[in-house]
Amino acid sequence: MEAIRELLRSNARQYGMVIALAVIVVLFQILTGGLLLRPLNITNVIMQNSYVLILAIGMMLVIVTGNIDLSVGSVVAFTGAVAAVLLTDVGLPVYVVIPLALAMGGLIGAWQGFWIAYVHIPAFIVTLAGMLIFRGATLIVLGGRSVGPLPDSLRMWASGFVPDVVPDGPHLLTLALGAAGAAALVWIQWRVRARSLRHGLPAPAAGLTAAQSAATVVVVMLFAYALADYNGIPVVGLLLLVLIVGYSFLMKSTTIGRRVYAVGGSEKAARLSGVKTQRTTFWVFVNMGVLSALAGLVFTGRLNAATPGAGEMFELDAIAAAFIGGASASGGVGTVMGAIVGALVMGVMNNGMSIIGLGVDWQQAIKGLVLLAAVAFDIYNKRRVGFGRGGGVPAFLRSSRSRPDRPDGPGAAAAEQPDEPAAASGGGR
Repeated sequence: MEAIRELLRSNARQYGMVIALAVIVVLFQILTGGLLLRPLNITNVIMQNSYVLILAIGMMLVIVTGNIDLSVGSVVAFTGAVAAVLLTDVGLPVYVVIPLALAMGGLIGAWQGFWIAYVHIPAFIVTLAGMLIFRGATLIVLGGRSVGPLPDSLRMWASGFVPDVVPDGPHLLTLALGAAGAAALVWIQWRVRARSLRHGLPAPAAGLTAAQSAATVVVVMLFAYALADYNGIPVVGLLLLVLIVGYSFLMKSTTIGRRVYAVGGSEKAARLSGVKTQRTTFWVFVNMGVLSALAGLVFTGRLNAATPGAGEMFELDAIAAAFIGGASASGGVGTVMGAIVGALVMGVMNNGMSIIGLGVDWQQAIKGLVLLAAVAFDIYNKRRVGFGRGGGVPAFLRSSRSRPDRPDGPGAAAAEQPDEPAAASGGGR
């Protein structure tokens, strides 16, 4: 019991948000008369919030490094607009346009990452400028008009379903994919525990990890069954599954992930350990640009058109999802699954409030209160455990050169591991 109590205390915010998501789901299931958890509505929640889920993964990495990205909504609109023009006006095929759009997102991320990582301009300023630049570029590309309709092959990204191998009965391929995803997540959990034990770091008891793994399997399989009972897994759902498993493995089990945490937790310690901190920050923004372009393709495909107002407020949804999911404004803290939980909290609240007919004004106010409560809880936790330097100023409002270090953060532990020579060479490629 003491181990469980200590684990809950040290991960209060992460587990608190999972419990909060469960409470919100139960609450809206009751308020909507059982409509919320119907297979059709669960599928709609995924498809309506797919772009926020994609952006939340990239935003979590940015926030872990102690930065912020206010331009993702404008990048979503710009890449979607260029893709739509190339498809409709120029006539390029989809298999050419998609790589071009992703490469464009990477170049945009490289442009912003250069100013942040190498010129040391605060990310808040650089991405605020980027928000204005790429919103203006969107209007120039579209000329104030909407461009569409788009080819069916692009629309399939956002609104199509993966075909099953057996035409009748439950969607077996969805169940198989759910089982594979659950197995991958469980493997990552046990791999992280084994690595902690190997390095002599605190690790949860085997029984507790087994219970956590069992809960993961149950939740994933129930989710997969709900999708299989309707029309199977959406194409964008399969894309999200790949991103969640891939980025979870990247952040928890690779040297690149440890470098990202090290930069956000204690940049000075990371630099002294040999981590190329500037290169790591640069590539985190390149990654954010690519994921923004991917979200732009999905959103444009879902709308079946590129519009001048696309992507507005997306950056706030992604930032809110990361913070609600446990990322810290001081950097060095956050998980991919936490960002997904945060995005689902926002998505379920949006969906539930819309079903019961709550007005947009009340929806915005309630979501703002949830975000405020999540950040206040983070600050309370940091004060309770005895750190919170930085004069109350979030890390992304300071340049990387003036950012104070957090030697007691998890990133610092990763950077200071004496038996991790791989972390002391190279950058985050």
